[in-house]
Amino acid sequence: MRVVPLSCLLLALAIARPVRADIYSWTDDEGVVHFTNIKPRGGGAGKWKKVIDEAPSNGSKAAAERGGCPRCDKVPSRDNSPERFHRYDAYIEEASDLYRIPQALIRAVIHSESDYDPRVVSSMDAKGLMQLMPEVIVEMGVKDVWDPRENILGGTRLLRVLANKYDGDIVLTIAGYHAGPGSIAKYGNTVPPYKYTRQYLKTVLDRYYEEKAKEAAARGGR
Repeated sequence: MRVVPLSCLLLALAIARPVRADIYSWTDDEGVVHFTNIKPRGGGAGKWKKVIDEAPSNGSKAAAERGGCPRCDKVPSRDNSPERFHRYDAYIEEASDLYRIPQALIRAVIHSESDYDPRVVSSMDAKGLMQLMPEVIVEMGVKDVWDPRENILGGTRLLRVLANKYDGDIVLTIAGYHAGPGSIAKYGNTVPPYKYTRQYLKTVLDRYYEEKAKEAAARGGR
């Protein structure tokens, strides 16, 4: 499998969520894709391209789509134990090592998709920790979608496939995970103008920043 690095340099790491959740991007001369969620200022602002500019998402898909909305999860997240955030650490590390996807991104997707509850079923029949659709379950070779390890490996393999397809562009990788490659292609390999996809993209990127900051803090404390 060809592995394309997710070469994303987060120049404006913000733990507190800004009033707006605009995402800006530019690619340097070495092909490294840079992102920031803070509006660029000064002479260098012209090199940045705004990727999306809608209002930020309020929480995870599993939480945000409950309460009578048309996209309510058939089986919502019910696990509120703090232990759930580390219950699957070994599987996340295994998947990260196998498919060369950052643990921070895997965690951000799991948090946004299921809030770390492996029993969640979406309105579209996506299942488990990484909310795998029926066709993805088959394509990624997942035998038991309810098994946390298999679900994480299957979802991370899909992230790897998408990262390869989009040359390591983390924005398109995340958008493709939510909307599918067909939607990305339909809009000329850009983020499709779907409300829920754009909300999802902001939520996952926001959590990715948070997870990267946790990793940095943990390294600093050693």
